[in-house]
Amino acid sequence: MRTSAAFRRNTGEFRSHMSGAAGIFEEVRNMRLASYSAEGIDHYGIVIEGGVIDLDSRLDEPDLQSLIESGSLDRAVHFAQSGRPDRSMNEITFMPPIRQPNKIWCIGVNYAQRNEEYKDGSDTPQYPSLFCRASTSFAGHNCAIERPRVSEQFDYEGEIALIVGRKGRHISRDRAHEYIFGLTLCNEGSVRDWLRHGKFNVTQGKNFDRSGSIGPWVVTSDEISIFEPLELTTRVNGEVRQRESTERMIFPFDFLIAYLSTFATLLPGDVIVTGTPSGAGVRFDPPRWLRPGDRVEVEVPQIGVLRNIVEDEKVAGS
Repeated sequence: MRTSAAFRRNTGEFRSHMSGAAGIFEEVRNMRLASYSAEGIDHYGIVIEGGVIDLDSRLDEPDLQSLIESGSLDRAVHFAQSGRPDRSMNEITFMPPIRQPNKIWCIGVNYAQRNEEYKDGSDTPQYPSLFCRASTSFAGHNCAIERPRVSEQFDYEGEIALIVGRKGRHISRDRAHEYIFGLTLCNEGSVRDWLRHGKFNVTQGKNFDRSGSIGPWVVTSDEISIFEPLELTTRVNGEVRQRESTERMIFPFDFLIAYLSTFATLLPGDVIVTGTPSGAGVRFDPPRWLRPGDRVEVEVPQIGVLRNIVEDEKVAGS
C-alpha cells in the first residue's frame, strides 16, 4: 500500500506519545474508518472511544474513497492524535464505508464446507464463482435491511470484504497484500427464489435494494494480516448460524486479488466480498428465512460486529 511506510512511522510516534493513555491509543491505532451521516449531511472519519473524529472537515478529500485514492492516510493519523470525538455515536447514522464504489465483486462458494453443502459430487472448483452487486443493495451498520415484498425467502450470508487500496492490473499473488487498503464486514443478504430467475445468473436475487449490509467501518490492513486466520461468525437473534475460519477458504484473499486483476483493473475503493461459510438459512430443513424483527450480526474479532435489524420493504405511499 502506498501509505504503509508513513502510516507505520506515524503510528509508531503516536504509540510513544500516548503511552500513558492506552485505552484511547488502542482505539486510534486500529484506525477504524467509517462513513456516516449526521443532521442530514454525509461525513467520514475515525471511530474512537465515545464517538467519531470528522475527517471531511479537516482534509481536502470529501469521502473515504477519495482519501484512499489520494494516499493520504498518514494525515488522518495526525488528526486522530487528539483523541477527542467530534460527535457521539448516538448522533450518527452509519453508511457503507465506501459510499459508491466503482465495483463490488462478490465471490460465491468459497469455503470447503460450503461447496460440500451442494451435495452434487463435484470436485473443488478450479476458479471462483463470481457476480456483482450494486451499491444500492447495501445498508450501513445498525440500519434496517429489508425483506422484499415479492418474497419470503430472505436469507443472510456473513462475509469478510476487502477494500482495494490502489489501482492495479495483473497483480501477482506475492504482491496482492500491497493492494488491500483494509477489511470490513458484509451481510450479503440474498433473496433465494430470485437467484434462478435467469438461466445462468444470480444477479436478481443479490441486488434488491437494502437487502444486505456492509460495515461498520474499515480496519486498515496495517493492523490485520491477511495471512493469519480470521474467524467469521454470523448470529441471528443471538444464535450462532455460521462460524468458520478463513483457513478453510478455497480461494484466499491474495488469490482473489490476482484472479480479478487478470481481467479487470482494480481501482481504489473497489469492494471484494470474499464468500460465506456453511450455515445459511436455506440449508436448514425446513429453511430458516429471515423475518421482520430478526437481528443479524456478523463478527470478526479483529474487525468488529456488523449489526442489522430486518424490516419489511417500505412500499411507496404506505
